[in-house]
Amino acid sequence: MQAATETSGATRPRRTTEHPRLRVAVVGAGAGGICMAVALRRLGIEDFTVFEKSDGIGGTWYDNTFPGAEVDTPVPFYSFSFHPFDFTRTHVRQPELLAYLRNVVDRFQLWPHIRLGTAVTRAVWDERTHTYEVHASDGSCERFNVVVTAVGLLNNPKYPDWPGLDRFRGAAFHSARWDHDVDLRGKRVAVVGTGSTAAQIVPAIAPDVAKLYVFQRQPGWVLPKPDREFTAAERARLSRPLYRRWVRLRQAMVYQGGRSFIEGTKANVQAQRICEEFIRTTFRDRPDLAKLVTPDYPFGGKRPVKESKFYPTLLRDNVELVPHAVTTVTEHGVVDATGAYHEIDVLVMATGFTAASFLATLDVVGREGRSIHDVWQGDAQAFLGLTVAGFPNFYMLYGPNTNGAPIMFMHERQTEFVVANLKRMLRRGVTAIEVRKPVMDLFNLLVQKRLERNVVARYPEVNNYGRSPSGRNVIGWGEGMKVYALLTKTTPLISASARRIGER
Repeated sequence: MQAATETSGATRPRRTTEHPRLRVAVVGAGAGGICMAVALRRLGIEDFTVFEKSDGIGGTWYDNTFPGAEVDTPVPFYSFSFHPFDFTRTHVRQPELLAYLRNVVDRFQLWPHIRLGTAVTRAVWDERTHTYEVHASDGSCERFNVVVTAVGLLNNPKYPDWPGLDRFRGAAFHSARWDHDVDLRGKRVAVVGTGSTAAQIVPAIAPDVAKLYVFQRQPGWVLPKPDREFTAAERARLSRPLYRRWVRLRQAMVYQGGRSFIEGTKANVQAQRICEEFIRTTFRDRPDLAKLVTPDYPFGGKRPVKESKFYPTLLRDNVELVPHAVTTVTEHGVVDATGAYHEIDVLVMATGFTAASFLATLDVVGREGRSIHDVWQGDAQAFLGLTVAGFPNFYMLYGPNTNGAPIMFMHERQTEFVVANLKRMLRRGVTAIEVRKPVMDLFNLLVQKRLERNVVARYPEVNNYGRSPSGRNVIGWGEGMKVYALLTKTTPLISASARRIGER
């Protein structure tokens, strides 16, 4: 266990007149956990602990330090509305975003509440006391009234089960566990994958390596990203609160409704045309490559890549796109699905995450001793992605079916929902709040019905990390920001039952 003690630049957060008597466990010190911790301090709750398995705060932006790592959402939306930013680029890079998150922790004096290097492994509901027993990797077991998980989607790397991987004599690592001790200069490198991570790694390392093989199992649509540095005048304007709000409002219009992921809509057709034009202009003299990178399914079949430098990098003399999956690893190379052998020195697995396996490393046990994984049976679902029937006082940030709008926006709306329930506990003296199962079931029925319109549902042959083993979309949210904000604001009281110890 490592205690966090940094306190530089701190200011006292605004407090309410509540009289806190709740103890809260927050699991994860990424953006979601930090947002929740700020909300707790603003509410006046001081007895809370943020458990973080890594040795630093930041979540995915602490773990993912690969070359070229940056956001693909414009920074006005990749920052909290309650904390001003002075980013240098339109799409902030990993070091700068991590510094931003640390600055939030400093400002709101969160370091004393953060327990680094400590993973939560189990949380067990006690009906007698209306508390959770929270078990941690350091052997500790503590009781909390409320548990909020903020572990994110991209926290468990997905490793391929290639035969022979353990025999490879070169350097091999997952993109989320980048080995910075490996010098890529002059090496033959294989990057397996062509998703968002690979699309950032490939342009970043191509100038340094002798040969770069890019293995593509299935092409995805790529949108050009207007990434650039802000001018001094732009940074000055963005320092003004009213202008920042206007920019956020303008950008919010892009994320309303998720229409671009519904086949045949105007937004869907327009997005695909942009991608097709990007392919045509980039590979004008290489029709062979243009064919290889063009998907045979509509825009939205998988998460689109937003990166302007990936396609041009494929035209470099030292870069080769291999349009096949890797099937076997040898001591000195890899074999693709056609049987072709490629000799390499370094193997980079940009193979994504087990995103559809929510709470994969954490067991939550609710009423009647039921594990949340037994309840889900591989098909995670929750009301608003936040709360599950049978699990009182338990909340998830960025849980099932909440991916579809800027993550910082979603975190703020979700923490507001949690805070509304905490206020209910504080003001009315209730000790357990639990979503009603009919409400949760109806919500998920409607969500899945709406998602049936999406390309993901209509093209099951497309590899998409949002599908559960049964084929259900457990990640996507297709109704846009306004609907989600309205639901999180209006449903806390009507969606759940509240009781005191001894009541049923």
